[in-house]
Amino acid sequence: MTRTHEQYMEEALEVARTAEEHGDVPVGVIIVKDGQVIARGEARVIVDSDPTAHAETVAIRRAAASLGSPYLAGCTMYDTFECCPMCCGAIMNSGIDTLVLGGRFEGPDRTYGDYSVAALIALTGADRRIELIDGVLKEKSRALFTPEKRNRWLQRMRGESPGWGKRA
Repeated sequence: MTRTHEQYMEEALEVARTAEEHGDVPVGVIIVKDGQVIARGEARVIVDSDPTAHAETVAIRRAAASLGSPYLAGCTMYDTFECCPMCCGAIMNSGIDTLVLGGRFEGPDRTYGDYSVAALIALTGADRRIELIDGVLKEKSRALFTPEKRNRWLQRMRGESPGWGKRA
């Protein structure tokens, strides 16, 4: 039985809830190859005290280990929220074929100004090999990672709100 993009994104949303439960931003990723989930990644920046432990990089590392290769050709990534420029670079470098996105911040809530995954992929020419599917379960993703939660995370990152997301 073939699963739909929505079914895979539901699984990624469950992973995002796990990240939120341990004090990180609620972003989750799954990576699928040949219809099988080969890796899951949740935001682990706070838990691991690692500013690069975004859900996308965690999932890419796990997928590469699962396949025994740093190249993830033939894989699809389901990401509950538009990734940052660092993670977009990791996605392009890993060779992932398809990126399926849930939500994104829009207008004044955007984190990186005019940045978008689509723009960076196009700028680098990777749009010739990476298929981008946008807006899958967008409202569910946005309900989980609200602008208020993002703002608390940004304050924490800047040292303005030491209590939120602090490890026990």
